[in-house]
Amino acid sequence: MKSSRLLSILLLLQTRGRMTAAQLAGELEVSVRTVYRDIESLHGAGVPLYGDAGHSGGYRLLAGYRTRLTGLNTGEAEALFLSGIPGPAADLGFGSALATAQLKLRAALPPELRAQADRMRSRFHLDAPGWYAGDDDVPYLPQVADAVWRGRVLDVRYRRWKEPTDVDRRLEPYGLVLKAGRWYVVAGPGPRTYRVDQILGLIVRDEEFEPPGDFDLARHWEGYQAGFHARLYRDEAVVRLSPGAASRLTGAAARALDDTGTAEPDGWIRALLPIESIDHAHGVFLAMGADVEVLGPPELRARLAETSRALAARYASG
Repeated sequence: MKSSRLLSILLLLQTRGRMTAAQLAGELEVSVRTVYRDIESLHGAGVPLYGDAGHSGGYRLLAGYRTRLTGLNTGEAEALFLSGIPGPAADLGFGSALATAQLKLRAALPPELRAQADRMRSRFHLDAPGWYAGDDDVPYLPQVADAVWRGRVLDVRYRRWKEPTDVDRRLEPYGLVLKAGRWYVVAGPGPRTYRVDQILGLIVRDEEFEPPGDFDLARHWEGYQAGFHARLYRDEAVVRLSPGAASRLTGAAARALDDTGTAEPDGWIRALLPIESIDHAHGVFLAMGADVEVLGPPELRARLAETSRALAARYASG
């Protein structure tokens, strides 16, 4: 564990330059005192690093010193090959670069680790999109990715769901996210989230920007998802479910069933399930047929009863 942490300190200082003990502790999720002890161990091993005192001080390696990536264990080598997802890399324009990097890494591995990495790659395949979603056409993804990387402002023509559908936007692209096979760009001002496949055209400005210093893409996306689900499920329905219907619930409905479900004497389960709207819930519960009884809200129950009577009359007349 300590040897892995020492290597991490070396790589952090090599890639980022000067870092304080507090910054290193935050990256490694250890105490500052642990970082001090690790720095002493690196000094004792002859690693040429030194510390600068003062407000802008910190630790850094002697200019020109580089450490080689050695000492990979089996799990680390397997993880490196498992993390190389060819589809998204190709979408971003890095497909050939990824293939070349994997070849170089494989050639540098000892024979036993090379065999393990090959086995990992042959046994696991990552396919992000869902079954019923085709591949999005994202012709402007490489340009957006380049603007993210170089910090360039974009003028885009964007298609949204509400009127007016086609709008012009000035974007400062902070980062890209791949979610369930679909690319999103998080951009200022705001920031706001845009689907890359809905960009109809773009112009890269000769204007640079810097994301806010406190912006963290992963933390922002986590908050965005939480807000999305809160906005999506704005109401609730009281339902009775057969055991079969209950076992088929997924996502937010399944979590709500776990939290609120109570068994009734006839074997059915009463629960409070989140719904997007009356119209959407009408279609969802109608598809469950006789395996669900909606008790409320009254408007939803009345809509389902009306539809059931119409269906019964239609089939009776046939």
